[in-house]
Amino acid sequence: MLTELRIVNFAVIEQLTLAFDQGFTILTGETGAGKSLLIDAIALLVGGRASADQIRFGADEAHLEAAFHIPATHPLLGRLREQGILNPDESQFIIRRILSRSGRNRVYLNGSLTPLHVLEALGGTLVDIHGQHEQQSLLAAATQLAAVDTFGNLNSLRDKYQAVHEAWTASCRMRDELTVRHQNRAQREDLLRFQERELEEAGLRTGEEEALQADRRRLGSSQRLGELTAEAQSRMGVDGQGVLPDLALIERMVGELAQIDPEMDEAKRLASEAKVLAKEVAARLRDYADRLDTDPARLTAIEDRISLIQKIKKKYGGTVDAALDAYRRIREELQGWEQSEASREQVDRLIAEQRQAMIRLGRQLSSKRAEAAKRITKAVRGELDALKMEQTKFAVQVVSGEGEDACGATGMDQAEFLLSANPGEPLKPLSRVASGGELSRVMLALKTVLAEVDQVPVLVFDEIDTGVGGAVASAIGKRLRVLGRLHQVLCITHLPQVASQAAHHWCVEKAERGGRTATSVRVLKGIHREHEIARMLGGLSVTQKTRATAAELIAEGMQ
Repeated sequence: MLTELRIVNFAVIEQLTLAFDQGFTILTGETGAGKSLLIDAIALLVGGRASADQIRFGADEAHLEAAFHIPATHPLLGRLREQGILNPDESQFIIRRILSRSGRNRVYLNGSLTPLHVLEALGGTLVDIHGQHEQQSLLAAATQLAAVDTFGNLNSLRDKYQAVHEAWTASCRMRDELTVRHQNRAQREDLLRFQERELEEAGLRTGEEEALQADRRRLGSSQRLGELTAEAQSRMGVDGQGVLPDLALIERMVGELAQIDPEMDEAKRLASEAKVLAKEVAARLRDYADRLDTDPARLTAIEDRISLIQKIKKKYGGTVDAALDAYRRIREELQGWEQSEASREQVDRLIAEQRQAMIRLGRQLSSKRAEAAKRITKAVRGELDALKMEQTKFAVQVVSGEGEDACGATGMDQAEFLLSANPGEPLKPLSRVASGGELSRVMLALKTVLAEVDQVPVLVFDEIDTGVGGAVASAIGKRLRVLGRLHQVLCITHLPQVASQAAHHWCVEKAERGGRTATSVRVLKGIHREHEIARMLGGLSVTQKTRATAAELIAEGMQ
């Protein structure tokens, strides 16, 4: 419920703070006193359109602030906590809006600066405003269908349908993507198959290029390598001359020295190792000479292979590793296409299953909506009779489609509220036949019927009783009093029959202070309330008779 409203520098309101009670509250006062300004302020605090013209003359900014207590059972409470606007232990929700002549309007939710669109999304769940020019929501097809679902307690079934519909829609999108991929596959596949063959035939291996470069250097220098090998073999020892014969002679000499002088034992060992190492070098030279390749054809083959590797590297990422990665990706994509055919078949089967479940739930929803439409029609007609609109015909028409093409986000149905305000006239859509006053009373009838299931905690009615009087006004007041038992109801009225039904009565007044006009609000009780009801009955002249009548009306409203 709305617990407090604070208004500063808004139109003719200089400063005003109001504390609200639960139940039915009425606002009365002379025409032009500023009653509708309070409703305008509330409308702005739940996302209404602002204008710099609404700022009080001489002020740069207007400040509007409202505090709401969110019931523990209201779904908005969990939503606000999930968004971090409310702490887990908080239930008070404060909205602050600042209008600036500079255009820098700001919105604060529980002290945090917030975009206006967030407030707009939340506002409709807090306050429902109805008046001569605030009825558009009732005329929207989506709102009318939602009203049928709410009245029929069908929101759970509707949620199940929507979940299946969303899953079915997602599967259809997946199938479309697979289809497009399949359509584009032929040209893409030709390219990938060519690249796959090219990389397979290239047969790249990590480290191969470095090995080929070494082979190319060796083959390119094969003549010099042969010359050096032959010269080294020659110097190692041929025909008793060279390193090996000399080392053998040295080993014998040092051995003889060691026999005479043990100090030369280490020298003898080193001489022996030198001879062994020299023999190992000679053996390796022989082996190398046997393996030395001087084949020009081999060199040409290596050059061709290096050229191919360079070409593949340049085409597929600049390195052998990049080309190998490209080959793996190409193989995976081709394998993915092979799997996509199986995926399309699986998706088609899933779509068929989801379609069947969606249509089944949609038909259940259609059937229950038709039943709810009959019941809401009967209930609203009863309320219209109570509002002295006996000649008015009302009906809720639910038109249901069939099959997949009829399945929308909210079901297979369209709901429309139909009205005939005059005898003999056919039922037509509500928006085409109802005047402002008729529409207001139809809204009141609907809100009364939906009172127990409607989750909007605050209902505001701005002069919905315009153009009526007598018994009709009394009936409107009684309906508002009934609504006040389940909702917080605020209503502006000029009719004493309506005002007398309220649990709380405020009088809005306008006076001149310091050369400026300012609006104020008084809470009326007891004799002061009687006087205001009497004024509404008899104008400026309040007689004993009108005061007595006012007391009777108030007493009746308390029954």
